[in-house]
Amino acid sequence: MTEHEEVVKSIKNKIGFKPHILETLEELDPEFLGKYKRCDGKLLSDGALSAKTKILMAFAVVASKQCEACAVAQMRSALNHGVTKEEIMETMDVIFITSGAPAVAVCREALKLLK
Repeated sequence: MTEHEEVVKSIKNKIGFKPHILETLEELDPEFLGKYKRCDGKLLSDGALSAKTKILMAFAVVASKQCEACAVAQMRSALNHGVTKEEIMETMDVIFITSGAPAVAVCREALKLLK
């Protein structure tokens, strides 16, 4: 297995799915995946903050940037890390307070994953 294939496998194992962007990057420039490996190491592992907390933070950030596909991906990751509905809804409060209704609206598809 090549190094970039190991990176993709590692990320898939940690978040529970293979993000489509990794497939595209793997085809276009496998070396670029090294950057994802560094992010993977920071975001998806416990440190001073738990991985779960960092994933919820990432969910709030991508919602504030109004990236619907990113919100869905972060929601999948959050659910695969044991985030509860209550934790998601509290994060939605933070999103609304800090970024307003447009950021909340971007989470529509992501919230459907809670059902």
